[in-house]
Amino acid sequence: MKITVDFEECLKDSPRFRATIEEVEGDVCELESKLDKLVKLCIGMIDAGKAYNAANRQFVNGIRELAQQSTRDEVIESSLTKFAESLQEMINYHTILFDQAQRSIKTQLQTFVKDDLRKFKEAKKQFDKVSEEKEAALIKNAQAPRNKQHEVEEATNILTATRKCFRHIVLDYVLQINVLQSKRRSEILKSMLSFMYAHLTFFHQGYDLFSELQPLMKQLGGQLDQLVVDAAKEKRDMEQKHSTIQQKDFSNDDTKLEYNVDADNGIAMEGYLFKRASNAFKTWNRRWFSIQNNQLVYQKKFKDNPTVVVEDLRLCTVKHCEDIERRFCFEVVSPTKSCMMQADSEKLRQAWIKAVQNSIATAFRDKGDDGEKLDRKSSTSTGSLDSGGEPKERSLKGESALQKVLAIPGNACCCDCGQPDPRWASINLGITLCIQCSGIHRSLGVHFSKVRSLTLDTWEPELLKLMCELGNRVINQIYEARREELGARKPQPGDPRHEVEAYIKAKYVDRRFVRRPSDEELRNKVVSLSKQEKRLSSSSEHLPPRPPPPTPKLRPGSNVSGQTAVASGLEARRDSLFCPDELDSLFSYFDTSSKLRSIKSADSGIQNSADGSREMLANTPSSNSLADADAAESPPMPMPATLPPPSPCKEMVFYEPKEYSPGLQLYWASCARSLPDMAEALAHGAEVNWVNTEDDKRTPLIMAVQGGSLVTCEFLLQNAANVNQQDTQGRGPLHHATMLGHTGQVCLFLKRGANQNAADIDEKTPLTIAVEAANADIVTLLRLAKMNEEMREAEGPYSQSGDETYQDIFQDFTHMASNDPDKLNRYQQYDPQRP
Repeated sequence: MKITVDFEECLKDSPRFRATIEEVEGDVCELESKLDKLVKLCIGMIDAGKAYNAANRQFVNGIRELAQQSTRDEVIESSLTKFAESLQEMINYHTILFDQAQRSIKTQLQTFVKDDLRKFKEAKKQFDKVSEEKEAALIKNAQAPRNKQHEVEEATNILTATRKCFRHIVLDYVLQINVLQSKRRSEILKSMLSFMYAHLTFFHQGYDLFSELQPLMKQLGGQLDQLVVDAAKEKRDMEQKHSTIQQKDFSNDDTKLEYNVDADNGIAMEGYLFKRASNAFKTWNRRWFSIQNNQLVYQKKFKDNPTVVVEDLRLCTVKHCEDIERRFCFEVVSPTKSCMMQADSEKLRQAWIKAVQNSIATAFRDKGDDGEKLDRKSSTSTGSLDSGGEPKERSLKGESALQKVLAIPGNACCCDCGQPDPRWASINLGITLCIQCSGIHRSLGVHFSKVRSLTLDTWEPELLKLMCELGNRVINQIYEARREELGARKPQPGDPRHEVEAYIKAKYVDRRFVRRPSDEELRNKVVSLSKQEKRLSSSSEHLPPRPPPPTPKLRPGSNVSGQTAVASGLEARRDSLFCPDELDSLFSYFDTSSKLRSIKSADSGIQNSADGSREMLANTPSSNSLADADAAESPPMPMPATLPPPSPCKEMVFYEPKEYSPGLQLYWASCARSLPDMAEALAHGAEVNWVNTEDDKRTPLIMAVQGGSLVTCEFLLQNAANVNQQDTQGRGPLHHATMLGHTGQVCLFLKRGANQNAADIDEKTPLTIAVEAANADIVTLLRLAKMNEEMREAEGPYSQSGDETYQDIFQDFTHMASNDPDKLNRYQQYDPQRP
C-alpha cells in the first residue's frame, strides 16, 4: 500500500507536510467535483434510456397491432409478430443494461462520495481546528513573561495538551488521506469495469438474438423480390380491369339485377330498396335487401344481423302498389305482417317482384328439403343478445373470473407451454393459455379454439361454470395421452414461437397425441355412460321435471266451483318470478314504447291485446321450476284430481346399436352430464351434431336437455352444435327444454338464436307447449323474445336494436339459473282473484 503522506513528516508539521496536505486537499476537492458530475450524467443517461425504452415499447406495440390487423395475410402477421418479439427482447436487454448502470455507476460512486469523502471532510475540519489551537498555544507560550511564573506554567501546560491533541488528530487525518487515495482507485475501476461488462453482455445477447432471426430475414428478403414482381403484375391487371369497366355503358344499369337461385353464396338476389317503417311516422329508410334461403331479409350495415321480413316465402305474396304518392312501390304480404318497399326505377321494381315470385315458386318446389330452411340465428357465438350491451353486474369480468378459473387444478399454468399465471382461455376447450399460446390458438380458427381474455372480457355465468367443469388437467389427459409414448417434447416458457406453434397444431388440429380407443373400449365406455345416465335418472335428486298436464282454459261464465276445486287441489302452486304488478308494469312499458301495439299468439294465430297477454301471464301457474338439473330440484307437486294425469317423458332406453362410434359416446355422455367424456368424444372425431337414427334422430344437444344440465348444453353450443336441429317428432332443443320445464335452458337457447316459431309434427310451438304446461316463467321468456324480435323490425328515428328491459330480464334469468337456482324454485300461495 503506497503511503501518500508520511506519518513521521506529519508529526514534525513541516512546510513539506503542509504543502503535501494542501495538494491532497485540492486533489480530493477536484475528485469530488468530477464524481458528482459523472453521477449526474449517469442519472441523465438512465432517464434518457428509460424514455427510449418507453418509446421503443410503444413502437413494438404498434407493430403488434399492425400484425393483428393483418391476420388475413399469414406472411405479414407471422413476420411482424416475430420481429415484435425480437425487438421486445432487445428492450428487455436495454432495461437490464440501464439497471446495471444504475447499480455500478450511480449507486456505487454515490456511496463512495457520501461515505469516504464525507469522512475525509470531517477529519479535515478537526485537523484545521486543532492546527489553529496549536498555533494559538505556541503564540501564548512565547508571550508569557519570565517574571510571572504562574502564567508560564499555564502556557506550558496548554501547549503540551494542544500538541498531544494535534499529534492524535494529525495522525488520524493522514490515515484517512492515505486510505482515501488507495480506495479511490479500486472503487472507480470496479464501478467502470462492472458497467463495461454489462455492455458486453448486452451486445452478446443482441448478437445471439439476431443470429436466430437472420434465417427468417434472409428468407423474407428472398420472398420480397417475388412479391415486388407479383405486385407489379397485379397492378397491371387491375389497371386493365379498371380501363375495361370504365368503357362499359352503365346507362341501363337497372337491368343488371337478376334472380339467381343457384348463387354460390346462397343469396338469390340483393340490392337497395326503400322500406316504409311500421311506426306512427311511416318514415322511409334505405336498406340493403336480399333473398336468401327462402327468406326476405334486410340490413342497415354489413356487420348487423339481418332482420327477417318474411320467415317463409311460401306463406307470402307480392303485389304492386299504385295507391300511394311514391313511385315504383310494391308490397310483400305475409299472414302476420306486410312490408311496403320502393325501388329506384320501374325496371328494378319489376325485377324485385319477379324475384320474390320466383323465390315463392322455388320454396314450394323445395319444401320437402329441410336443408333449405334458414336458421338465421343459429349462431353458437359466445355473445349475449342480438343488441349486445348486457348489464355488467350480471356477468363476471376481470379478477373475479380470473380467480375462479385459475383455482381449478392445473389452470395456474398455461395448458400448452406451462407459462405460469395465464391470462387467456379457450372457451370451447375449457383451458387456460398464456398470451403467446393464445395468439397461436386464435390463428387456428374458431372451429378449433375460441380465445377469450380472463381479465378484459365479460364472462357469462354459464360460460364460467363450463370453464370450471373442465380445466387443463382434464384436457391434457385427453389431448396428450400418447405424447410421452411418441417421444414428443412439450414446449417450455421462452421456447421459439415456431416450435410452440408446431406443437399446438399437432395437439389440437392433427390430434397426434390422442389415444384412439379400441372397439371394445369404446363399447364399454358407451355402455358405462348409458348406465350412469340410468343411475342419475333413477335418483329423485337428479330426476328431470316431468311436463305438467294441460290446464283447461276457463272462459267467462264457466263453473266457478270448478275453479275452486282446481285451486284447492294445489296447496302451493308454482308462480311466475314476476308478480302481477311487475308484469303489469313490464307490459305497460312495451305497450307505451310505440314499437309494438299487439302480440300475436304463436300457437293459435289469434291476436291478443297487450292486456290479455298480461292477464294470461299474471294468472297462469307453472308446475315446475326453470332450474336445470345442475341444482337440486324440488319434488313434484300433487296434481288436482280434476286434471288428467301427466304424460311422462320418454324413458331413456339403451339399445344395442349397430355400430359404436365417438358420436354415440358423445350422445350418451351429453345425457349423463359427463363433460370429460364429451371432450374425449370430440377429440376422437365425434360430430357435434351427430344424429342417432335408432332413437328418433336425436342429437347430443337434445340429450343434454334430457340430462338437465345447463353447462352441458353450453359446452355443445360452444363447439358449434346446431340449436335448431330437430328430431323425427320435429322438436328441437327448445321444444324439449320447454316440455321438461328447464327454464334455464330455454333462456340459453333463446340467447343463442333458437327459432321459437318452429312447430313439431303436432303443429305445436314451444309457446304452445309452455301455455299448456302452465309454466309462466317460460311463457314470459318466449313472449318477451317474440316482442323484442318484432320491436327490432320497427324502423324509425326512435327505433333501436333490441330493448334494454328485455336484455335485463334475460340476464336475470341467466344469472339465477347458473348461480342462484333456489330463486327459480320458490313456491308461494297464489290468489287468482288478485288484480
